[in-house]
Amino acid sequence: MTEPMEILFVDDEVDFSEGCVRWFEKKGHRVSQTSSGQDGIDRCSVHDFDIVILDWNLPGLCGIELVQRMRESNPDTEIIVLTGEGTINNAVESMRLGVFDFQTKPFPMGDLERRCLAAVERRKLKKENTQLREVITRTKKPATTIIGTSQPMRVLGRLIDRVAPRDNAVLIQGESGTGKELVAQAIHSGSSRSGRPLVTINCAALPETLVESELFGHEKGSFTGATQMQPGLFEVADGSTLFIDEIGELPLALQPKLLRVLEDGSLRRIGSHKERRVDVRIVAATNRDLKTEVAEGRFREDLYYRINVMPIDLPPLRERDGDVELLVNHFLGKDHEMDEEARQAMVAYSWPGNIRQLINTLERAQVLADDGVITISDLPEELRHEHTQTVASHPTGVELPKVGSLIALEREHIAEVLRRENGNKSKAARVLGIERRKLYRMMKQHGIEG
Repeated sequence: MTEPMEILFVDDEVDFSEGCVRWFEKKGHRVSQTSSGQDGIDRCSVHDFDIVILDWNLPGLCGIELVQRMRESNPDTEIIVLTGEGTINNAVESMRLGVFDFQTKPFPMGDLERRCLAAVERRKLKKENTQLREVITRTKKPATTIIGTSQPMRVLGRLIDRVAPRDNAVLIQGESGTGKELVAQAIHSGSSRSGRPLVTINCAALPETLVESELFGHEKGSFTGATQMQPGLFEVADGSTLFIDEIGELPLALQPKLLRVLEDGSLRRIGSHKERRVDVRIVAATNRDLKTEVAEGRFREDLYYRINVMPIDLPPLRERDGDVELLVNHFLGKDHEMDEEARQAMVAYSWPGNIRQLINTLERAQVLADDGVITISDLPEELRHEHTQTVASHPTGVELPKVGSLIALEREHIAEVLRRENGNKSKAARVLGIERRKLYRMMKQHGIEG
């Protein structure tokens, strides 16, 4: 069974066009008919047809003008000319204007349907090319894969495997930095839509006034700064998956418009009366408690139930026993190493910013490290402090001074070496076995003057 097409017949031979309508409707297609060229233009201005089949010689409008105006309002709609008075000049001119086919009457209905199906295939190819260009310029893919062997991550992996092949909406919930976009990518990759790129939008990263334009698109001149027509990300994601990150930040005024797309796939660009239909799977994510947002009137209850068909809760990094070291090894790369004390500090830390914080910490440490080896002094103060507290609360036979944490001992040692070398930093660095620039950094960290 072929996929139903939406077709508009524009022909003043009413008996002929009504016969075509009946034939195509029996084949399961959705068909409209008019005998007026102007009425055909008006219908195209409010509806997105797959195919327009028109006569070249209509009262009031010549074929060239009719095609030009339809191409302006519906550049994606394919046009087939079917006329009783075909000439070579007319055929050449129609092809120059982008018409898919030019045929003379009578023309067999079966052949006409096959030409329509071929035109729809061309329409799909053009649309896919447009989508790819938009995705390349407006979105990005995550740079890594899901890493983890802990029990919560094994449960998550099984859930993704079950959810991905279905076409239902998914709501991913979890703290900031837990990898919600990676989970969305995994769901899309395991779905029947994986042949097309995942399209993403972060509602928190855009001004409220731009969110509507990004999601639903706009027509030229529809608002100040709209210098050209732009399709929204729903149109870009047609046939694919749209990942809406931080959906809890979506303005309340836009939520009914999103609900409508979820319910029947219909939308209108800003400044347009034309109804467009899309086939998009929604994967949404939030770090907010949407139940609380609903209770306090900041999020629509009906929208919440629409997107929460298949909920996924991401575990924070502090609950993923054993995964921190895997992540460290993965993001550390081949050019750097980490000594044991720094590694212990990384593993013991609670990571309130989760994986995003861990990646940022490693990137910072790689910049500070000498000779490609990351030490405890290359880590941020909060990690060193928490590590010091852990060591102090779990003595291993070495009695630490009550005021002498590892950080304090390090400061005293550096200060003593500097005193012995009469403040000569080059000599002090050689005694300490570090480079001079690292000594300067450590002096600044510990507040050692002169």
